[in-house]
Amino acid sequence: MLRLFHTADWHLGHHLHGVSRQLEHQQFLDWLLLEMYSKQADALIVAGDIFDSANPSSVAQSQLYDFLVKAKARLPNLDIVLVGGNHDSASRLDAPSPILNALGVTVVGGLSRDDQGNIDWQRLLVPLTNASGEVKAWCGAMPFLRNADLPTIAASAMEQIQAVEQDTDPLISGMKTLYAELFAQLQQKASNGERLILTGHCYMVNGAVSELSERKILGGNQHALPVELFPDDIAYVALGHLHLAQKVGTQQHIRYSGSPIPLSFDETDYAHQVLQVDVRSGQSVETVAVKIPRSVQLLRIPNSKDFAVLSEVIGQLENLILDDLPVEQRPLLELRICLEKPEPGLRRQIEEVIAKLPVRLLKISTAYSGSERSLADLKIEERLEELQPLDVFQRCYQNKYEREVPDNMNALFNELVESLQGTE
Repeated sequence: MLRLFHTADWHLGHHLHGVSRQLEHQQFLDWLLLEMYSKQADALIVAGDIFDSANPSSVAQSQLYDFLVKAKARLPNLDIVLVGGNHDSASRLDAPSPILNALGVTVVGGLSRDDQGNIDWQRLLVPLTNASGEVKAWCGAMPFLRNADLPTIAASAMEQIQAVEQDTDPLISGMKTLYAELFAQLQQKASNGERLILTGHCYMVNGAVSELSERKILGGNQHALPVELFPDDIAYVALGHLHLAQKVGTQQHIRYSGSPIPLSFDETDYAHQVLQVDVRSGQSVETVAVKIPRSVQLLRIPNSKDFAVLSEVIGQLENLILDDLPVEQRPLLELRICLEKPEPGLRRQIEEVIAKLPVRLLKISTAYSGSERSLADLKIEERLEELQPLDVFQRCYQNKYEREVPDNMNALFNELVESLQGTE
């Protein structure tokens, strides 16, 4: 048997409305190390978005490398596989790979090609061994695939959209081509009947997203990938990108592990977890969700996506019963308030109540009666650094032309951003 742990979307270096998540990430990494030791894990797969940005802070990088060193010291035979996600810089992840390989850590930030443009497939093929050192599985460590990686992507964004409508999307065809080649390479390695495992960092058809914290990738949700991307002979597919843990459709062996901590207030009620996957000989694969303890509580008042009148919000605040924790461990709070008209003294009234509570107020969202949201949202609480590039583009377009951005322009903008991210 081979026991592997599947996790993804760590987003080390993340800030929530300006507040660092370093403590929460460190406590997660410490917990994960203990959990793998107690369960005697044979392998760890991190399926992309290790860092929150392509240019992570030195603190975020130290967290990753400190964890890897501790993991190999505690579990010397542990096979560790890290693949790049859409938030990661492929070159930054790949740079220390010679040193990490010496430690028994495989890092695949992006696809590598030779001077003739041929992909180095051997770099993506990772043997996974059990406690006795026997190879029980081969992992195809596929990183996040950008448009430039795909063999059939030569069309413009407009032509790609037209191809989607005709069910001949070159992006999906390119993805299928690369995964088919990786699968063929894996089959050649598994000459003694070892099980086959794949990774992926992508958006699958019908996946449930967390809108506030996940970038739309591969041109947006019109490029959601079909489950047919993965051959039937694959024992397990370890996916990253979606922050809500879920299986893909009815496929029990194709799963997103989800993020280890909530990355937005929309994720407050998610059951964050890692997946323990026991791969046995034959066709048996058992998946167990291991719940991650939450070290810092996220509170949203009211506890839904709805808004409440100010008096109700204040009443709920005054009825909160909270432990008096150190500042860095106090709950993070979002208030969602419905107003009939602008309230100049709103923040003062809220802060008078908050001053008596061991919480950290991160956001006040406001909406006026009869509307879902307020233009004042941006003025009061949203900061530019908290917005995705597509959000800024869409708001500028709507402000200038007073209408929604056409789909083809959204796709073109996503293509531009992706090309810039690929050069970081």
